[in-house]
Amino acid sequence: MEKFSYDICVIGGLGHIGLPLGISFAKTGKKVILYDINQNAIDMVSKGITPFLEVGAEKPLQETINKTLFISSDKNVISQSHFVILTIGTPIDEHLNPQFTLFKKIFEEIISLLNDSQHIIIRSTVYPGTTEKVQELLRQNGKKTRVSFCPERIAEGKAMEELRSLPQIIASLDDESIGEASKLFLSLTNQTIPLKPIEAELAKLYTNVWRYLQFAISNQFYQIATQNNLDFYKIYDAVTNNYPRTKGFAKAGFAAGPCLFKDTMQLAAFANNNFFLGHSAMLINEGLPNFIIQKLKEKNDLKTKTVGILGMAFKGDSDDCRESLSYKLKKALTIEVKQVLCSDPLVKDDRLVPADVLIKKSDIIIIGAPHSEYKKLKLDFKSKKIVDMWNFFGLGGVF
Repeated sequence: MEKFSYDICVIGGLGHIGLPLGISFAKTGKKVILYDINQNAIDMVSKGITPFLEVGAEKPLQETINKTLFISSDKNVISQSHFVILTIGTPIDEHLNPQFTLFKKIFEEIISLLNDSQHIIIRSTVYPGTTEKVQELLRQNGKKTRVSFCPERIAEGKAMEELRSLPQIIASLDDESIGEASKLFLSLTNQTIPLKPIEAELAKLYTNVWRYLQFAISNQFYQIATQNNLDFYKIYDAVTNNYPRTKGFAKAGFAAGPCLFKDTMQLAAFANNNFFLGHSAMLINEGLPNFIIQKLKEKNDLKTKTVGILGMAFKGDSDDCRESLSYKLKKALTIEVKQVLCSDPLVKDDRLVPADVLIKKSDIIIIGAPHSEYKKLKLDFKSKKIVDMWNFFGLGGVF
């Protein structure tokens, strides 16, 4: 067995998936190197500062940095690590099809750094069949490097807790690889679940798509109630009150972020575009910003109005605005209203204004992301029209 400088190298190690994972492994005493080329993130993490919101991550980061946790922008550290964990996902193209070519390119760039004693672990969501294709690519290039798929199933912002509390799916093409990957993750959690790679790849997609479908159901019900001038949340509260079979009934609101929509489209592609339920969910969730605008147009002369969007992150209490529908709403509003103002206490965006400025200047206020600190805001619910699809302020779902 080759002697390695590091137990683990995390490629994309300063991102939302890689950093909490690296910190967690470093806390167990494993020697971890985070490989990333984002210099701003490197500077922050080197000082013990997380570059994004991740509950409970900063203290263990400060305890492990430069002890068992290290950072490098030199890709040669890949060759010095036993486990190489890839946290870069497969995107979809402009036609909503998966782009395996980009994933293939990553491996072509690092293949010369790999040897037969190493073990690659694909952590990100991938198109079904990717793990096997990666192993075929390695074998075609004379590499016997082990390959496993161990999907991340963490709620963003809760990684430090859920990495230890959730079971870890382990998938490989041989028993030895499954055993080695299981042993690694059992240092974090007390349960691993073995699957074939394609089963695990589908399990990850099913997890995210199931959530996306749940949100679509609620958003469709919200639209049906609103179109009939009914309060969706009055009905929602009646349906969910002490009724166990509606325990998983989600509230209405923007269903977005870097995973749910993308993974629904990946599953649709795998199903040869016969996944009508997924496509319907996409039309409902992605259409919610336009639905809000149309309902506002029915009762307001929007061209004379200033509209404010409170919350630009893709979900409440997050600083992540990737694929946020609040930005889609902003874009659509721009051609309908006199002015659009946007605010968010967590998102870093120079175009945003303070919440008090938005509240003062806006005729209509739309809650884009229900950040908990908005409870402290002083909103005049009588003089301002508030669109609260989340029922965050208890206003109900009516316009």
